[in-house]
Amino acid sequence: MKVRESELPGIGQKVEILTRNQDKICIIIHDDGRRELYYFDENDHEECVTSVQFNDAEARQLSAILGGMAYKPKALESVEVALDDLIIEWFKVEAKAPAVQLTLGDLDVRQHYQVTVIAIVKKNQQKQLNPGSDTVIEEGDTLVISGERKGLKKLIQEKLTASET
Repeated sequence: MKVRESELPGIGQKVEILTRNQDKICIIIHDDGRRELYYFDENDHEECVTSVQFNDAEARQLSAILGGMAYKPKALESVEVALDDLIIEWFKVEAKAPAVQLTLGDLDVRQHYQVTVIAIVKKNQQKQLNPGSDTVIEEGDTLVISGERKGLKKLIQEKLTASET
């Protein structure tokens, strides 16, 4: 992730973030405590797609949620007990990840990682439920995967994340 900060005289601070997936986000922190968050088009980083404004309290609550200190609904506690170590994860396949242009059969995630691909959400938001072994994984696909934490982590690190050079 690349972060660039700049001062906005008379306004506050500007923080531009470019993620590993090349998503661009810009945050304006006003001197009065307001925050503005902008999300840019994935193909044109000059074109803002959407924005949202937070007051100081909302921004701090959002940062706590993003930081992992979020509220956990009671209903989820019973589901976690019932499922024990089973986890469902959504992961966006990074550009230049080893899995790009391979099929699910090529990866054989059940055998190698004890993970099941439940669904794939393509870049164009088309959903493929219970994808077959001939389904090709493309950059930017979001895989809905299920398994134990260890297997999910290994699959994500080895096949779905671009190696840093």
